[in-house]
Amino acid sequence: MKNIFFTPGPSALYFTAEEHLKKAFKEQVPSISHRSKQFEKIYAEAVSNLKALLNIPEDYHIFFTGSATEIWERIIENCVSRHSFHYVNGAFSQRFYETAQELGRKATAVTVAAGTCANPSADDIPEDAELVAFTHNETSTGAMQPLEDIYKIRQARPHQLIAVDAVSSIPYPEIDYRQIDTAFFSVQKGFGLPAGLGVWIVNDRCIEKSRQLASEGISIGSYHTLPSLLSKGQKNQTPETPNVLNLYLLAKVSDDMLHKGIAQIRRETDYKAALLQHTVEQHPLLSAFVKEKKYQSKTVVVAETGIESSRIIEQLKQQQLIIGSGYGDYKQKHIRIANFPTHSKEQIEMLVDNLTGLKG
Repeated sequence: MKNIFFTPGPSALYFTAEEHLKKAFKEQVPSISHRSKQFEKIYAEAVSNLKALLNIPEDYHIFFTGSATEIWERIIENCVSRHSFHYVNGAFSQRFYETAQELGRKATAVTVAAGTCANPSADDIPEDAELVAFTHNETSTGAMQPLEDIYKIRQARPHQLIAVDAVSSIPYPEIDYRQIDTAFFSVQKGFGLPAGLGVWIVNDRCIEKSRQLASEGISIGSYHTLPSLLSKGQKNQTPETPNVLNLYLLAKVSDDMLHKGIAQIRRETDYKAALLQHTVEQHPLLSAFVKEKKYQSKTVVVAETGIESSRIIEQLKQQQLIIGSGYGDYKQKHIRIANFPTHSKEQIEMLVDNLTGLKG
């Protein structure tokens, strides 16, 4: 029996990925030029499948980068000349905020306790902030911001750009992309692929903002500026030699998900999340870190542990069930369990059975 990875990224490979990988090598995909017709077909297929799967408007753009971490930088460089505003509730939302500061922008934030989400208000946000950054799913703590909270800010502040970090939640959330300007994720989580590919969704307002900054003499980066990504993307190409193999796998796995149906994926995610949360709540050694149910993530379940988390992780590892430790200061205090489309109901039920049998 192989290990089953419930770690929140990298996580288990999507169950069709191995066969697609074999086919990719047979077709020599890793060796093709990123200026070839074969690559253009792969790019177009990936974009088309993602737009269909996630219901992304046709006039929004999808670009590919090295990681979601890179996209933090690219958003700030291309969409903020002076001031960004951030809702911070954990390590990754904090890191996005710090990235803006490191790039020389004035970044301000509302920070709430880990394991909670802010109750966003237009009164929080300075008038001169050009961009409002949300983390939809805080991977470090398992707190998920309700989408309605984000949409509320769009209605109150329509002139400000809204960026959404959905790194560990997509493809689960049914995002109304018309209510935001940019979102991004990485493929080693919800899409069950090897790390090394970030996916950046942007609208024309972001493109125009980057052009405005460039016209004012403000640096918007180098090879991965929005204008350069758009220029190449319109030809189904990238500015640089990208991770062609991973892009091919993304095109194929997103097609598999389309055939399964996003509604079915969401129903299964809800069922598995409810099972995991119930197990955590009833367990003598575990308790939910996110107390308010409306903020509990459906894709990354985080539990406080009554003993050192490494002891729980080791017991499960002996059964070849690999879960994540707590993040940062919570390393020995939490366990984190991914609930991505690749994790079948049967696998989650097996994990639950083993969690129930844990010894102190």
